[in-house]
Formats: sequence, C-alpha cells, structure tokens
Amino acid sequence: MADIKTRFGWRHLRGTPAACVRHVAQGKLVRQGTGLSFWFRPLSAVLSEIPVDDRELPLLFHARTADFQDLSVQLTLTYRFTDPELAATRVDFSLDPDSGMWRGDPLSQVGGLLTESVQQHALGLIARMPLTEALIDGVSAVRDRVRAGLAEDGRLAETGLAVVDVRVVALRPEAEIEKALQATAREKVQQEADRATYERRALAVERERAISENELQNQIELARREEQLVVQRGANARREAEEAAAANRIETQARAEREERLNQVRARDVLAMGEAQAAAEAARLGAYRDLPTEVLTTLAVKELAANLPKIDSLVVTPELLSPLLARLGIGQ
Repeated sequence: MADIKTRFGWRHLRGTPAACVRHVAQGKLVRQGTGLSFWFRPLSAVLSEIPVDDRELPLLFHARTADFQDLSVQLTLTYRFTDPELAATRVDFSLDPDSGMWRGDPLSQVGGLLTESVQQHALGLIARMPLTEALIDGVSAVRDRVRAGLAEDGRLAETGLAVVDVRVVALRPEAEIEKALQATAREKVQQEADRATYERRALAVERERAISENELQNQIELARREEQLVVQRGANARREAEEAAAANRIETQARAEREERLNQVRARDVLAMGEAQAAAEAARLGAYRDLPTEVLTTLAVKELAANLPKIDSLVVTPELLSPLLARLGIGQ
C-alpha cells in the first residue's frame, strides 16, 4: 500500500515501483505512474493505486466427470494489470487519503472474476471426460483449455487484465475412488511383477536346461573321445605287439639261419677233419700193413705202455716173461 504522511494539513504520498498511482483532482488527471512521490490536498484529491506486479491466485474447486465422479481441481493462476488506467475505471482501487489503504477489496473482486472464468472452462472440459482419462490426460488438457479460454475472454481484456501463466497442480478423485484406483493399479503392478518373476524363473529354468544339455553333450563327447582313445590305444598296443612279434620272428629266423650256417660250417669242418683223420689212419694202417707181426706187436706194446697208468713198482717173474718171450720169438 501507499505510504501517506500528514504535514500541516497536507498529505504526502510515497508510492512503490510495483504499483501505479493515479491522482485525480477536480475530475482531471493530475499525475499517474509507478514510484511517484508528491503532496496533495486530501479534500480535493482522488487517489487510486493499481498493482502492476504479477499476482498469484491459487484455486481449488470440485468438478464432475462424464461418469459422475467427483474430482478436485487444484491450480494456480498468475495474472497482472497491463492497463492500470482501464483497470481503475472498471474496478474500485481508490485509496483512503488518511491511511493509504484501499477503501474496498478490489483484488477479491478480480479474483472472483478469474475464478468464475477458470471454473467455467475447466468444468466444461472435465464434464466430457471419464475419470480415468481425466486422471491420465486431465492436467495438460485443463491447463491448455483454461489458458486458451482466458486468452479469449473479453471481460478480462476490458478490465485491463492479462493472464501470465496457468499451472494445474493436481486432479484428485474422492478418497474411496482413489483407494480403489490405487488398488487396481497396485494389482496390475503386482501382476506385472509376478509375470516378470515367472518369466525370470522360466528363463532361469531354460538356462539351466540348456546348461544341463550342454554338460550332457560334453559328457557324451568326452565318452566318445575316451572310446576313441581306448580303441586307438588298443590298436597301438596290437600294432606294437604285432611289430614286436614280427621283429622277434625275424630275429629268431635270423638266429636260426645263423646257427644253421654255423652248424653247416662246423659239419663241414668235422667232416673234413674226419676225412683227414680217416685218411691219416688209412695211411698209417697202410704203413702198418706191410710190417712184420713182431714189429706190430712191439708197436702195440709201446702204445699200450704209453697209455698205461702210472706204475710205481713192477714185479716181473719168470712165469710172466716166459710166455711173452715165447710169443716174441726170443725163445726160438
């Protein structure tokens, strides 16, 4: 509000930058503007103060949807007076020259005008929307509808008003309806959670089955390779045995052939030696064949004496020598 001081029967008004002050005297405009400071006579001056700053108007009202459900609408309206001179002619913004206060309540009058306009546009829109649609798309729809309706409202333009912004804070149904909707939504969320849990479990089971099949396939492949390894080891052992047997057979055959050749050589040597001994014996016998009997007997005794064992003592009696000497012909 304006600050008014009294000095010697005069009044001094000091305005603010956010308010436009009009000074009318004798039906004529003396001065008008924001942030003014001047002296005036209280008996002849008519003062008005129109705010030119942005004003916030919170609104809360009830609406009924197309399916006859009660809906609480909470929004905030930002407005200002763009034409203070026009606003002063349509709304009473006159000041008390003694206190500097408004004589009436102009902002309540402006607020009532804006409230009626906002409710008219919002109620008309919500009445054609079901509850679920109003809760989902109602905030933006109501904001756009109210903003467009106020921009086209001629009364606001004639009053010097301009709507700066419309903000819809909330659209709320009744408590019981809200609980029912929350229960439905909660049930849907729970169903989605259960479905996600089942899908996760199914996916886990599928993955476990795939892992089990993979492990089984790995075991089958491992068993098949072990079988191939056993077969290959058996084949290698059989091949080694066959090769060892062949090597032994070749070695035995070579040893037998070598022994046979050695035996043949030995037989030939023995045969040659026997033949040589036989030839020598035959030659010796041939040499003995022409000798007299006495010589042969002497040679035989000589040979016998050479082959007799060692004799330490020998007793020779006449009885032993007589026949011998008789046979040797000594007696003759």
